[in-house]
Amino acid sequence: MEIVVFGLGALGTVFATCLKSQGHTVFGLTKEKYITHLKDRKLRIKGLFGNKEAQLDGIFTNTEQIKNKAPHLIIVSVKAYDTETAINQIKPIVGQNTLILLAQNGYGNYEVASSIVGRQKVILSRIIFGAKIVEVGTAEVTVFADDIIVGQPDKAVPEEKLIEIAKVFNEAGLPTRVSHDVYAILWDKILYNSALNPLGAILECSYGTLAEHEETRKIMNKIVEEIFNVVKINKIKLNWKDYKEYLQHFYEKLVPPTAKHFPSMYYDIKQGKKTEIDALNGAIVKLAKECNLSVPVNETITNLIKVKEKLMMKNK
Repeated sequence: MEIVVFGLGALGTVFATCLKSQGHTVFGLTKEKYITHLKDRKLRIKGLFGNKEAQLDGIFTNTEQIKNKAPHLIIVSVKAYDTETAINQIKPIVGQNTLILLAQNGYGNYEVASSIVGRQKVILSRIIFGAKIVEVGTAEVTVFADDIIVGQPDKAVPEEKLIEIAKVFNEAGLPTRVSHDVYAILWDKILYNSALNPLGAILECSYGTLAEHEETRKIMNKIVEEIFNVVKINKIKLNWKDYKEYLQHFYEKLVPPTAKHFPSMYYDIKQGKKTEIDALNGAIVKLAKECNLSVPVNETITNLIKVKEKLMMKNK
């Protein structure tokens, strides 16, 4: 299979390394500032998915350099705030048989991508393994909570195509399964990330530390309760009857295996980078305002992260 991975951050590096190691043709797209570190085209991963090294078939900064390619799959692993730009950039290389898989956090990526290239080209995924960049070109998989889930929310992609992609991923050491409920499953991760990521970034602590303290548990509980109120009004299907049922699952099943994990938002802020808050709690605030609903805790958390972003960028 011919594959393009757009974004060679932690997740993109894991995908590209595993897939190339399995013998697929893999090209990477990354930012200009990283190219000098990747002249040998070699990527490496370590951690929970094993130690692997692979030399990609090419690493480029724009699609003009691979305009004659017609990849079978494009994996988009850029930050949510870059989704629209990324989809517009890859649009010229989306051929008749090309599918785009969104490997991203937050709400709105599927909606943006579908509006640009059409639902029949876009596959949604839920990724709940955690990875961090050790250095440019090397990533470490630090957390694995569940399989990668792939699916098409509107059933616009034939199921056999989804099964084929899942098979390719599994053979490459990326545990994956297909689900028709991928959209609801993705919202599970939005709940998880919205509760943990901003607080972990603000307080500079792990997920487990947040769950240990009554004060932070109260804040996380309220974040989740507000999200349930918003999705109910917007008629978004979730896998839980109410927020209390979700919270029980959250504290008993989700937090323990990731207790030592620090959120990517924490690392983004430490490095003076923009975070994905607008695709998480910020997206909840936006959806709430559209239906005249108040979500004060999500709004406060969003504002705190935005201030922290500005302060860190100023001091960078």
